[in-house]
Amino acid sequence: MTVVDDRLDATFAALADPTRRAILARLATGDATVNELAAPFDMTLPGVSKHLKVLEQCGLISRTRHAQFRPCHLEGERLDAAADWIETNRRIWAQRFDQLEAHLRDIQDAGHG
Repeated sequence: MTVVDDRLDATFAALADPTRRAILARLATGDATVNELAAPFDMTLPGVSKHLKVLEQCGLISRTRHAQFRPCHLEGERLDAAADWIETNRRIWAQRFDQLEAHLRDIQDAGHG
């Protein structure tokens, strides 16, 4: 495994949780505090903080300090890396499916000839 693979694994593991995806969607509109991020969820602040810790550890978010506030910030580069991986593999699989379709068509045509 490479460092890139480990980062992708951590990113996809973090994205597997719907709460974390909702947090990222909220942060896509701008930075937010833990309280702001926790507002739409029926969970405790420590519960939300655990989700934030996972997102921060895999590099999807960062936290800065402004006076007594520590707003969370979306780190889009890590999402870009995951999107690039998905797109590359989507192209590969689309090409393979096109080749399979052509092969099956050839077999079908040969059976009718």
